[in-house]
Order: sequence, then C-alpha cells, then structure tokens
Amino acid sequence: MMEELHDVQLTEIKPLLTGQEHDVETAHGVLHVTMRGAAKGNRPTILTYHDIGLNHKSCFNSLFNFEDMQEVTQHFSVLHVDAPGQQENAPIFPTGYQYPSMDELAEMLPSVMTQLHIKSVIGIGVGAGAYVLTKLALNEPSLVEGLVLINVDPCAKGWIDWAASKVTHTHTHTQTLDTDSSCPQTSAGGEMWSQDKMNTYDLFF
Repeated sequence: MMEELHDVQLTEIKPLLTGQEHDVETAHGVLHVTMRGAAKGNRPTILTYHDIGLNHKSCFNSLFNFEDMQEVTQHFSVLHVDAPGQQENAPIFPTGYQYPSMDELAEMLPSVMTQLHIKSVIGIGVGAGAYVLTKLALNEPSLVEGLVLINVDPCAKGWIDWAASKVTHTHTHTQTLDTDSSCPQTSAGGEMWSQDKMNTYDLFF
C-alpha cells in the first residue's frame, strides 16, 4: 500500500490570480469589475457576467481554477463584471436607488471597456449574465468577437427585472429575501432548484 502511495503524484490546485479591482462610473451607475492579466496584443479580452444572485467568484471560480483553463488565461486577459451590489462586501444602496434594467446593464459595458482600454471581448455569460451579453452583442456587434452563453432565456427579462427590484429592496432596507416564499423555485429553464442552490442564492440577496 505504501509503495502505491509513493507512486501517486499530487497536483497543486492554483487559486485564481488576484486581479485588479475597479469601480467604473457609467451613465447608469457604478459597476464593480475585476481585471486579471494585461491585454495580449490585439487579442480580445474574456468578459464574464454571472447569473442573478451570484457574483463573479461564486459563478466562475470553479471554471477559472480548472487546470485546463490555465492554458486559456495565459493567452487572454479576463474581465469579471459584477452586477451592481453583487460583489463581495458590497455597500448598501442609498435610499431611492433605482436598479438598472437589463437593457441598462448591457449599456453599461461599452463604457467599462472604453475606460479600461479594451477593444473587443469574448463574452461568457450564465443565466441573466448571458442575457446581458446577448444585448451587448446586439447593441454593439463590433465590440463582441464571440459569446459562450449558458442557460440563456430570451423571454426572461420580466422575471429578471422582478428579481432586480427585490435586490434593490433588500440592500436599501437591509432585509433578507425569503426565497422559500417570495422567489420562484425554478430557473429560467424551468427545472426545480434544490434547497442548497436556493440557500446559495439567498447569501447574495
């Protein structure tokens, strides 16, 4: 048994490299973003946008910590976007804060790219983030070289705007959203959410 253990090679899992965080002013408010790496020549930057109730760490850490992704991140810079109020230790919204609509969230991205000197992106979006990146590509096709969309629902706008209003209410009044009674327990694709997943979302509401 000990001889077999000596033959086992352990591979260290490298954590995500610490990125440079920015609070970027846009016409529809401030966006918190994290830039990892520097632009590589004329190559596009990978831009990620998380699903509702999450942030870039809870949504994308497992993907970007995956060993095979190191080959990708060696050749591309990565820009992680957190929807307003969803980053870790986010400040409480001021009284009367109006959460941006889905269209406005998409309209915030070109300003972010301009201020960070990013010419084009390959977008990776999940759920609500996939919807936002789709709107970006439709609005500004010259800025988007490709999209990877997971669980995107083109009819989900009304539900997402409803959820955004709940986020606004929670942060401005420091109340907790009761996901068991207030939040529909199905995703945009229609499958039932597990209680563990609901609890994860509850952390960010």
